[in-house]
Amino acid sequence: MSPRRGMLSNTKFLLFFYIVAFSTVTVWITYLYGFSCEATDKPPPPAEHSSFLEVQMLKAKLKHYEDLSEKSIQSKGEVNNLPFIYAITPTFTRPVQKAELVRLTLAFLHVKNFHWIVVEDSTEKTDLVGNFLQDCGLPFTHLHVKTNEQFQLKSTDPNWKQPRGVDQRNAGIEWLLKAHREEKLKPGVVYFADDDNTYSLQLFREMRHTRKASVWPVGLVGGLRFERPIVSSSGKVTGWYTVWDPSRPFAMDMAGFAINLSLLTSHPEARFDIRSRRGYVESSLLTSLGVTLSDLEPKADNCSKVYVWHTRTEKPNWKQEVKLIAAGRPSDPRIEV
Repeated sequence: MSPRRGMLSNTKFLLFFYIVAFSTVTVWITYLYGFSCEATDKPPPPAEHSSFLEVQMLKAKLKHYEDLSEKSIQSKGEVNNLPFIYAITPTFTRPVQKAELVRLTLAFLHVKNFHWIVVEDSTEKTDLVGNFLQDCGLPFTHLHVKTNEQFQLKSTDPNWKQPRGVDQRNAGIEWLLKAHREEKLKPGVVYFADDDNTYSLQLFREMRHTRKASVWPVGLVGGLRFERPIVSSSGKVTGWYTVWDPSRPFAMDMAGFAINLSLLTSHPEARFDIRSRRGYVESSLLTSLGVTLSDLEPKADNCSKVYVWHTRTEKPNWKQEVKLIAAGRPSDPRIEV
């Protein structure tokens, strides 16, 4: 073979090798990455931003897990069979009211079979709460009842001087009883979800299957890191871990218990007593329902874990707003806060 013909043969071989190699790499890149990218007319973001491919792959994975979760629930028919949770929330007009309700909504939206009963301490329903509930995405009932003047807190009173939200919780109970008589309610659990608390989703998973009355710890309450029921080795509530008056029949915070709806409907006269002594409001309802210590069902790993906190949003300091009002230049009242 001549040198010229040998060189030509080598060139053809190298050209064929490069074509095969390039094609193989292209196919593998398409296989590994192409399937996870969503079709888009937009160019990838600049190099200094997060990888476009990584973002698209993460979206695909999240969608995959969401689909699996939804299919798992639907395939077992769990949603239809889950007992409902009827949450009664008293609320009143104040600067942080809407912010508190938004925080609650972000948790409640993740709870299946949930009905929110919001009761305003007001002579009429306010636009702020009404508009908020219309847009919140939750099934709801909007009520209002004004607290009797005799039991209203004055602006200079400490929070504990008068029981708060009592008339509003009772209005929620009355609505439940009326709806039950009209056969509009499904079996479930009643919970008193105040708007100044923070809730873990695990709390609702555990309370949902309450047979009579269930209990658990509450964090950041009573001047302590937490208060909780004391549970024996046999799983029975025997007392209360609290500093202030542990001799109360049910020495716990309003956020620390739930009751089965059937218990309420079988005792239609049961209510919270607004004339109760300080710290006895919770006891007034449970006692009127005929609940005893031995009836209590400890949740949250035998009351060893905290799934709800009495956080209380800080009262805002509006000193600059006060100055603007005094100067006749208040901030725009049309902007809802």
